[in-house]
This record gives sequence, C-alpha cells and structure tokens, in this order.
Amino acid sequence: MSIFYVIIGLVMLVVGGEFLVKSSIGLSFKLNISKMVIGMTVVSFATSAPELLVSLQAALDGSPAIAINNVIGSNIANIGLVLGITAIIGPIAVDKGFYKLNWPVMMVFSLVLYYFLKNDNILTTAEGIILLVGLAVFLFVLIRNARKEEVTLEEVDEALGSIGYGKIFIWLLIGAIALYYGSEFLVDGAKDIAKNMGVSEGVISITMIAIGTSVPELAASVIAAVKGEKAISLGNLIGSNIFNIASVLGVTSLVKNIYVTEDQILSRDIFWMLGFAGILIPLVFLPKKYVLSRFKGIFLFVGYVLFIYLVL
Repeated sequence: MSIFYVIIGLVMLVVGGEFLVKSSIGLSFKLNISKMVIGMTVVSFATSAPELLVSLQAALDGSPAIAINNVIGSNIANIGLVLGITAIIGPIAVDKGFYKLNWPVMMVFSLVLYYFLKNDNILTTAEGIILLVGLAVFLFVLIRNARKEEVTLEEVDEALGSIGYGKIFIWLLIGAIALYYGSEFLVDGAKDIAKNMGVSEGVISITMIAIGTSVPELAASVIAAVKGEKAISLGNLIGSNIFNIASVLGVTSLVKNIYVTEDQILSRDIFWMLGFAGILIPLVFLPKKYVLSRFKGIFLFVGYVLFIYLVL
C-alpha cells in the first residue's frame, strides 16, 4: 500500500506541476509580463512547487530529514541524473553566463546552506529570510543581464497567452489540489516504506523522493534533447538548484524551523551535493571548453549511480 501511495503521489506531483506551470504562464501573459521574465521567475518557481510542497508537508509532519534531503537529493539528481542523461543524448553548449553568474551563485547558496545547518543543526526562520533575500538579488541581476543580452526563451509557449481567465483559474485549482494531495501521499508513503525497510527517512528522501520530484525536469530535458532543441540548458538546471535551496528551504523554514535529525545529512549527503556542483567547472573547461560532451554526461550519470549505490 505504501508503494501505491508513493506512485500516486509522484503522478499527482507531476500533473499538478504541469498545470501550475501552464496556468502561471497564461496568467503572466494576461498581466503583460515579458516572455523572458516569465521563464526566469514564474516558470522556475512553478517547477520547484513539487519540492516545496513535499518539504513543507514533511516539516509539518515532523519529518525534517525528508524536508532537507528532498532538496539535497533533487540538486544531486538535477546534475548527475538529468544533466548526465541529457548530455549523453546530445552534447550541451555552455554559455558564459554559467561560469560568470549561475555556477558561482549556486556554489554560494550551497555553501551557505551547509554553514547554516552545520552551525547549530537547524535552519531557522532568520536564515530562511537570508536565503530568500539572496534569491531576490540573484533574480534581479539575472533579469537585468538577460535584458542587456536580449535573451529569448523558446521554452515559454506563447499559445498559452490566448487562454481565458476561466481556464487559468481551473488549471490553477487542479494544480494546487494535485500538488497538495500528491505531497501528502508521497510523504506518508515514503515514511511507511522507510519504517518497513528499516532505513532512515533521509535515505528514502534523498533517493526515491528526490528522483520523483525531479521527474518534470528529467522528462523535459530528455524530450528537448531528443528533438535537438536548446530549451533545457545547463543554466536552467543550475537555476533550478538555486531555487530549490533558496525558495524551497527558505519558505519551509519560515513556516517551521527545520532541524537536522540524521547525522548522515551533514556527514555525507550534503558533501555529495557540493561535489556534484563543484565538478561542473572542470568538466566545462576540460578537455574541450564550453561543451558538456557525451563522455562527460556518462561520467555524471555513473557518478549518480555510484551515489545511489553507496547511500542504499
């Protein structure tokens, strides 16, 4: 029954996330928000909704390990699993925005999260506010730079601008309900599985739940790679990791302080997250600059498989 809850929860999260993204884009067009701003803010936050709802639900249910490792595991999966598979399907070109802004900011947020948790084994409301303020500054700089470079985002579907307010409201409602109940099913099922298997909630959250909440990014990346499109870039995945730390844990800590209840979070898991983030710089510049080749994708994917093997 627990497996059933997890599967239903994951399906509802994927469906809910998709409806939320579409309705958010449609509403943004109605409000005359530019296509670029939609892609960098509205869509990014909407695709982080599954992680946010799962982390909130876990924290409120007294399972802080799930809340923290959901984010840590998702960030690892975005690089090792999603980016790895995408690069295997087709090489990914890396623009200068990666090493000038996105990667340094991701590393800063990752290290700040490690410091906050290591300092006193708790992520407080004040620290959550710092993360959210940092996110706001990052978005301001990101959008300002994008305007200067006149970036266009192909992944934002202009057809959604023609839908009516009624359909937008219905999509928002479906998305919200699916995300809410999907997160409840997933967290409850994962906790039961952890109990029945005799493993910690942290292990379940950094593997099963993290992969589940990264399914939308994985699906979109694979589809884009197969079609030969550039809709899913390295920068987008790095941005997703920044949103996961700053918005998901930031907002969750505003609702309830997040305590570190399992030792391996700080002794093992977070170092894997930092390692996967850090390895991107040498991969991008060596041996061939500004390209993530199929070989590099295989390296990332094998690293992720090794991570899962060692964790389990």
